[in-house]
Amino acid sequence: MILTIAGKELRSLFASPLAWVVLTVTQIMVGYVFLRRLDDFLQLQSQLARLASPPGATELVAAPVFGTAAGVLLFSVPLLAMRLIAEERRNQTMVLIVSAPVSMTQIVLGKFLGLFVFLLLIVALTALMPLSLAAATSIDYGLLAGLVAGLALLAASFAAVSLFISCLTVHPVAAAVGSFAALLVMMLAGEAAGEGLRTRGWLLAASLAQVLSPIKNFEPFAKGVLDTYAVACSLLVVVFFLALAARQLDAQRLRG
Repeated sequence: MILTIAGKELRSLFASPLAWVVLTVTQIMVGYVFLRRLDDFLQLQSQLARLASPPGATELVAAPVFGTAAGVLLFSVPLLAMRLIAEERRNQTMVLIVSAPVSMTQIVLGKFLGLFVFLLLIVALTALMPLSLAAATSIDYGLLAGLVAGLALLAASFAAVSLFISCLTVHPVAAAVGSFAALLVMMLAGEAAGEGLRTRGWLLAASLAQVLSPIKNFEPFAKGVLDTYAVACSLLVVVFFLALAARQLDAQRLRG
């Protein structure tokens, strides 16, 4: 049943003009950064050749491209997720879903999975840009794999938070604005809390504050480091907000 709901959501996304606009704008922005960084890399070739261990195309081109994609997802995921629950409630179709023989957890997981698969398409298209250079230069596939994994986890975190916010309102636009605000607050609060606790010498508390900042969890992957703590933090954010979304839908169903 989860896969059925996910398939329905994925088809709805591909049938939505907004999803295609978001996908197009995302690729234009990421593609522009890719071409700019590639041009800079080509101009630096003569200088890099003098270095003993020069950075390659993956470090100088792919990493900035994935960093840009991470920033773009901060804006695009709330737009894609705003209709998941809010629009169902506004159109009165949520009644049909909750009356079906499925649990709220299955509904939440199905909608999340449908959105996440669409976001994986953005991740895959982003990865294809540096991969297109493989025939002309050497690619650090380990770093590239880390960038892909980090961006996928970041997209999952953004999707889970945005899905929960979509459960709180019947207005899709309000859901989009609320999701963006929540993600921005999490990013800023997590960074500020981590820095403040670190200056006081509370390293453990500073590490725990990292859970609040999905962007912070992406940073080790951008440096080619497979940080299992960052993976755990990202997964914790996903599980926590999906559980909140399921609980919110259960409460709404009980209220009728």
